[in-house]
Amino acid sequence: MDLSWPHHVLSRRRTLAAATGLAAGALLPTGPAFAAAAQYTNPVIWQDFADIDVMRVGDTYYASASTMHYSPGAPVLRSYDLVNWEIAGHAVPALDFGAKYDLNGARGYVRGIWASSLAYRPSNRTFYWLGQIDFARTYLYTATAVEGPWSRLTTISTPYYDAGLLVDTDDTLYVAYGNTTISVAQLSRDGRTQVRTQEVFRTPSSVGTLEGARFYKINGQYYIFLTRPANGQYILKSSNGPFGPYTMRQVLLDLRGPIPGGGVPHQGGLVRTQSGAWYYMAFVDAYPGGRMPALAPVTWTADGWPVVQLVDGAWGATYPLPAVPTPPRQVTPMTGVDTFDGTSLKPRWEWNHNPDNTRWSVGNGLTLRTATVTHDLYWARNTLTHRIQGPTSTATVQLDHSAMRDGDRAGLALLRDSSAWIGLKRDGGATRVVTVTGLTMDGNWNTTGTGTEVASAPVSGGRVWLRANADIRPGAPRPGTFSYSTDGITFTRLGPAFSMGNDWRFFMGYRFALFNHATQALGGAVRVMRFEVSTP
Repeated sequence: MDLSWPHHVLSRRRTLAAATGLAAGALLPTGPAFAAAAQYTNPVIWQDFADIDVMRVGDTYYASASTMHYSPGAPVLRSYDLVNWEIAGHAVPALDFGAKYDLNGARGYVRGIWASSLAYRPSNRTFYWLGQIDFARTYLYTATAVEGPWSRLTTISTPYYDAGLLVDTDDTLYVAYGNTTISVAQLSRDGRTQVRTQEVFRTPSSVGTLEGARFYKINGQYYIFLTRPANGQYILKSSNGPFGPYTMRQVLLDLRGPIPGGGVPHQGGLVRTQSGAWYYMAFVDAYPGGRMPALAPVTWTADGWPVVQLVDGAWGATYPLPAVPTPPRQVTPMTGVDTFDGTSLKPRWEWNHNPDNTRWSVGNGLTLRTATVTHDLYWARNTLTHRIQGPTSTATVQLDHSAMRDGDRAGLALLRDSSAWIGLKRDGGATRVVTVTGLTMDGNWNTTGTGTEVASAPVSGGRVWLRANADIRPGAPRPGTFSYSTDGITFTRLGPAFSMGNDWRFFMGYRFALFNHATQALGGAVRVMRFEVSTP
């Protein structure tokens, strides 16, 4: 698709790097007139949406992101101004790529949905999502609306690693992909098979690794946008068609980012507004919270290369708002209250691996029936997760535990490869509210600790409120704290602060997680009457 019309993208993957240094780029003006303009603040989304692929269709912007082992996968975000975003749906309804994504005899942590691609094909008014799974094969899903339903169009035996999908002006589908060695594939007219693939570029050793491809056609030129994890962005340009040859130019390297303590904005994509202005949307490594989308304006050199507009030699913490038509409505907030009404979960929720759909329901609250007998939360099915809002936020859960059975464990976790939770233990007919820390995994994502109870208190009746506060400002391990209430008004702190680690290797950031699992036998249940994420 030619980017002289509405199509665009964003990128993905890997690491954490210090956010110091400069990058070549034009400086935006400063001073009173500049300050007086309406501005937006970076990150534009302070939630974990990495490897974004962004585009515009008409007056609406869409983006897709990585979700690894969470299900459904590949959330599709929607915006009318590039600054305010909502979650519209998911392009991958379930991770039906093997039993390990069901927590059935194996686990898929840090596998699943990596950097993938989202595109729109005007000829059939269809959205396309493309991504490789487990370095084995590539899957292509389609939908006529981003809310879905999405269905699998095809499976291709070539794994298009970190792929970018281009719909050319003649309607041909091309895919740019690879790590260090970059290739381009041409798909059949119907998108179901590979017609041709060819290496088009080999990264110089002086640059190192390039990956996270995004593929564009702009003013008749072909561009492949690539990231150097996790501190650089490069672009390839061809004047001779999608198969090259390509020349390379550095877009940014070691650029100071807009989040204090965070990394360099990278693995990003380009998008053009209705008025012809260009923007680059990247992510910033900002653990323990994850990778946060940031937006900066872009200009072009006379010979066709993008230049990120800087503020005082850095990716700006603020920029003037994009000049776009008045949005038709406000987008749905990514935080706030959920009472689990209706017949389905709202799209801000994702399960840890695929759920057992026979053991949960919504309507008058969320009912979680025990689905697994285990002492290990990392093996427990039907753990439901919600991204943490930065820089700090609090999740509060109203929980009806009257149907718990002996041996059951239910509550609210801060979930990652090092986790902690506040919740309920029912044993011997008695129920206690407890705080548990020390749930850990090793670098191969095997459990190394199932948790240690560090505080407890007896509770009576059938209802309790649980609260977790998370500080996800990057740069250092940050505290998570837990408290509970028996009336929903007065909360009592329970246990010491939990230190949330800021290592990047799990890729996904910390999440709030609702869980209910058995340690003795199935049959118990809890009902989440209300869930709220609030910010100071």
